[in-house]
Amino acid sequence: MALILGIDPGSRKTGYGIINAVGATRTYVASGHIKVSGDELAGRLGQIYRGIDEIIETYVPQEFAIEQVFMARNADSALKLGQARGVAMVVAVNHGLPVSEYSARQVKQAVVGNGAAAKNQVQEMVARLLKLPGLPQEDAADALAIAICHANTHASLVRLATSRSPANAKRQVVLNELKGSRRGRVW
Repeated sequence: MALILGIDPGSRKTGYGIINAVGATRTYVASGHIKVSGDELAGRLGQIYRGIDEIIETYVPQEFAIEQVFMARNADSALKLGQARGVAMVVAVNHGLPVSEYSARQVKQAVVGNGAAAKNQVQEMVARLLKLPGLPQEDAADALAIAICHANTHASLVRLATSRSPANAKRQVVLNELKGSRRGRVW
């Protein structure tokens, strides 16, 4: 893998976090948030688009991960959040980035080990995992957690695929045969 851009979408603040993932090593690259202003939703969405576009142009990530929409209490808020997500995904697609989506529960499980973890627990674990000198801002921490979740999920899928490859299957058959031939013998 390489550079992963994680996005925590929001219609007022969109968090971003970039990590470098090589093997099991996760290294902090950058993070922050895109703070938008104005009352008109279309204008705020344009600011989000331009902000993410600039981040992608600056850091040139190879992977893009974003949090899925959760069920909000307020339908209007959920709709605005969905629109901010959509804008972020369009920017990624326009740059040719593959888009991966993760639920908040998946992200918390991958980073904290508990799908119901509190926001402060996510911040603390992100700081610890990336060896940061302090706690990242909340939206940035969530975005970094999304990037970490993506890196860990990708690494797990690669391990799973490799363990089920024909070469590994053949090795396992040979190992099983060796184990079977040693049974009942005294060495």
